[in-house]
Amino acid sequence: MKGSDGKRKELTKREVSAINRDVVVFAFFLVLSFGLWYINSLGKETEADIKYPVKYINIPKAREISEETAAKLSLSLKGPGYTVLKLKVSGKKPPVLIDLSKVSYRRVPESKASDYFIVTSVLVKSLTVQIRSGCEIISIKPDTLFFSLNKENPKSVEGSR
Repeated sequence: MKGSDGKRKELTKREVSAINRDVVVFAFFLVLSFGLWYINSLGKETEADIKYPVKYINIPKAREISEETAAKLSLSLKGPGYTVLKLKVSGKKPPVLIDLSKVSYRRVPESKASDYFIVTSVLVKSLTVQIRSGCEIISIKPDTLFFSLNKENPKSVEGSR
């Protein structure tokens, strides 16, 4: 560091410790202000995408869902920041259930006889009840779920008895 006379001046231990103390104080208040800002922002409406695993129930008799079926849905949620954060941070999420006896699924045109689809917009009410979060579901991705209802393998039926 240069002094007032233009010559190089060495910093004393006292000056170095004063600079280090200033950096620590600045970092502390920077972290504190970020924390307070974040807590304030959680009180407001927030939007977030959260992925949920999918499980199909009440599959028609003598049928089984193919393995290639979509395993996750991405729900776009809007709600209080605290609730959205709790949903995002929660570890293992229970799967959302799609009840094939209550949902109208249709055959995919010009495809194999066992290929079907569900438009996910009809699932909003059911999924809102299942996640019980107080958040509103804005959208679901993918917008269409494709699945195959194959004839059940007789060997797997015998093995499950």
